[in-house]
Amino acid sequence: NLIVLLAVIKNKNLQSPVYFFICSLAISDMLGSLYKILENILIMFRNMGYLKPRGSLESTADDIIDCMFVLSLLGSIFSLSVIAADRYITIFHALQYHSIVTMRRTVITLTVIWMFCTGSGITMVIFSHHIPTVLTFTSLFPLMLVFILCLYIHMFLLARSHARKISTLPRANMKGAMTLTILLGVFIFCWAPFVLHVLLMTFCPNNPYCVCYMSLFQVNGMLIMCNAVIDPFIYAFRSPEQ
Repeated sequence: NLIVLLAVIKNKNLQSPVYFFICSLAISDMLGSLYKILENILIMFRNMGYLKPRGSLESTADDIIDCMFVLSLLGSIFSLSVIAADRYITIFHALQYHSIVTMRRTVITLTVIWMFCTGSGITMVIFSHHIPTVLTFTSLFPLMLVFILCLYIHMFLLARSHARKISTLPRANMKGAMTLTILLGVFIFCWAPFVLHVLLMTFCPNNPYCVCYMSLFQVNGMLIMCNAVIDPFIYAFRSPEQ
């Protein structure tokens, strides 16, 4: 993911709105993998006796790690959403694309997204024991899926009625839409188990079936890291610039 960021910074041909959105997703992936690495280090130090259980240092470190987790999930959700919107405009408003998706609007959009994600991360950590907070946080996952699904359905319906017009679009535009589909599929596969873990931990922590599923905590965490590893390869092999 760091290579993706450096490539966009160094290569002026990649300094366009869509690649800025991809950089936002790459940052989210980096936070996701870093969150899991730091969490494992924290657990290791606790088991070795270097950290006092429930001590102030462990609590502070745990809050920072939880904030990174929320930042990663929300950053991924909103980055995928703006990439979906970008692909939609690319396909169905190709002639107006550069006047609609300007660099100024891109920077403003990403700034607002990350300010919201940071504020949400801090709020989630402070009020993590309140059920409404957990519900609000976890509801963003299905809401994002509904938003992107609506865009897909609309794209499909318009594609059927404008098949000839769409067939004249550059292949890169359609390839970008397919790349988004792959990114979205990987994101759902890697993050959905952990979101379910959070819900079960909140609403049925003592249920035997819930406890059985929650025992897979490390596996679900590894899936998040897999998402961070897989995405850069998708960018590399699916990039219209290759």
